Amino acid sequence: MTVIAVASVGSRVAVDGGGFGFIDQVKHPSWWDEKVAAPQVGDRLHVVVLDAEREPPRLSALQSDIDVARWLVSRDASANEEPGGSATPEGN
Repeated sequence: MTVIAVASVGSRVAVDGGGFGFIDQVKHPSWWDEKVAAPQVGDRLHVVVLDAEREPPRLSALQSDIDVARWLVSRDASANEEPGGSATPEGN
């Protein structure tokens, strides 16, 4: 993602490959850590989708949110595997 606009309430970002999203100010690390620079136009961010149903989709650049998303994906992948390591039909 690339920050394309910054306002007092958050940042608008362009999604690599097309589309746009919004990062609320409290979902950017600078809100929580004064040592982290505030977002600026042109910044590249790694984000996770919090709410794809909103327009524009709501995103988070917080490492804790990214970690939770990775954990959920790995948990879901593990739940779709049979004891022998093959995927169940529902997981295909």
